[in-house]
Amino acid sequence: MPIEIKVPSLGESVTTATVGKWLKQPGDAVKADEPIVELETDKVSVEVPSPADGRLENHAVAEGDEVDVGAVLATLEKGAAGKSGAAKAAPAKPAAKTDAKPEDAPKPKAAPKAAAPAADVPANTDYDIVVIGAGPGGYVCAIRAAQLGFKVACVEKRATLGGTCLNVGCIPSKALLQSSENYHAAGHDFASHGVVIDSIKLDLAKMQARKADIVGANVKGVEYLFKKNGITWLKGHGKVEGTGRLTVDGKPVTAKHIIIAAGSDSANLPGIEIDEKVIVTSTGALELSAVPKRLVVIGGGVIGLELGSVWGRLGADVTVVEFLDRLVPGTDNEVATQFQKLLTKQGFKMKLGHKVTKAEKTKSGVVLTVEPSAGGQAETLEADVVLVAVGRTAASKNMGLEEAGVELDKRGRVVTDAHFATSVPGVYAIGDVIAGPMLAHKAEEEGVALAEILAGQAGHVNYDAIPGVIYTWPEVASVGFTEEQLKEKGTEYKIGKFPFMANGRARALGMTDGFVKVLACKKTDRVLGVHIIGPCAGELIAEATMAIEFGASAEDIGRVCHAHPTLSEAVKEAALGADGRSLNI
Repeated sequence: MPIEIKVPSLGESVTTATVGKWLKQPGDAVKADEPIVELETDKVSVEVPSPADGRLENHAVAEGDEVDVGAVLATLEKGAAGKSGAAKAAPAKPAAKTDAKPEDAPKPKAAPKAAAPAADVPANTDYDIVVIGAGPGGYVCAIRAAQLGFKVACVEKRATLGGTCLNVGCIPSKALLQSSENYHAAGHDFASHGVVIDSIKLDLAKMQARKADIVGANVKGVEYLFKKNGITWLKGHGKVEGTGRLTVDGKPVTAKHIIIAAGSDSANLPGIEIDEKVIVTSTGALELSAVPKRLVVIGGGVIGLELGSVWGRLGADVTVVEFLDRLVPGTDNEVATQFQKLLTKQGFKMKLGHKVTKAEKTKSGVVLTVEPSAGGQAETLEADVVLVAVGRTAASKNMGLEEAGVELDKRGRVVTDAHFATSVPGVYAIGDVIAGPMLAHKAEEEGVALAEILAGQAGHVNYDAIPGVIYTWPEVASVGFTEEQLKEKGTEYKIGKFPFMANGRARALGMTDGFVKVLACKKTDRVLGVHIIGPCAGELIAEATMAIEFGASAEDIGRVCHAHPTLSEAVKEAALGADGRSLNI
């Protein structure tokens, strides 16, 4: 009597799967535990084995069909002879981590062979992989690909590696943020610790030189990593010509796989002319040679508030003009409200719900015309320097993408599938140039995942566990869902919250502003989101990110022993608070 081969248990909460690839055909001889078919879910990729030796009789479902756990996949005639022959290898597909119980977890499958190049790639290529762009996504992708045995080149038109992040973004801004925090603390906070400084002098040139040294060390570090891993740096402007073909400053280059990691550019507003002197983007704001008396920041997002904080601490009068009626859209509302209060206390002036309609340069600076976003009476603001920080746009122009047939969306981002493949075979994209949060670490994770996919491994990015940090003071950090998003989804949740005012380490530091907020599922206690405003929030969020990645409950965090006294105890206390049992409040 034929044996039915059914969809196995795929883990807690996983009830359906998609038939990915049949590894055995009707009439084939199979042995016990030999893979028959590959199944895919959003949490796990698994090969279903044969329960016994025999001959595969039929396929009950087709590739691409959605099947329920327990459904019949095929039938097997036990002990019968069949056609011999090795099964074809399944194509590489990314698989997420499963939160299944150990006893239910499917057996891991062997890694398939490296993904084959597209059909019309030249027979002999210059490289296995060419990455266009040496920012965090591009250079990390190149390094991981080289580790996996690929012959790799990376195209970069800058004089140095590292992209926007290392050269004119993350790294230099954090250097200035730290220096400006030290300067401000020396003038305002040290006295309470018994450290009295009679006079403080700002040496901005030295501060900028320190920043430049830090940037130099980082970009040279990436160059060293390229040499260490045997990666070729193709210096120049990369342009995609089609499958397997690109040019670098007009010189043809061929590759089995082409990866676009071009990053993003600062966005602008119509009618505002950027000169990087008095009307600047983040690039110009990092290079000011004098502290402006009046700085107007257009945009209440991460970049504007970070750089506004730098120059505000050094003495600038900072005004933020934001189109929406709140700061940092996308963050938890409660955190954003507290954040606004603390920045206002620091001296920031806020014009929320307003837009800039005109910017006129004068001999003394810039005159901005500002009016309510919903319409109303216009007014003018005078500034020595205006920082335009209204977001960033995908750097997809002048790369030959549309001419090569690479599909772009309405916002100029490269359209990709779940495996980062574009509409052109053999061409992939990662990072800021595709959809998703424009974060360096998100790009890095995508770069690693894609390199592993191309090597036949199960590369994967969990987009629900991508943390975000604002490096102001206090810092703001978050991961997972906000309270507003959970309400919109209709998810029942509970809240645990703990203030830094009640944390011993925060008191010792004199940094008691803010709180930790934990959101957990009301039914299962699983952590759904964590939001922190306070000291070292960017470091504390790592524990919460790991908790979400591994499907931890609030109780799991609360039962972990945290060193005392540390700021991390606030995370533990907030997790305990989700069940109404915080210990120190």
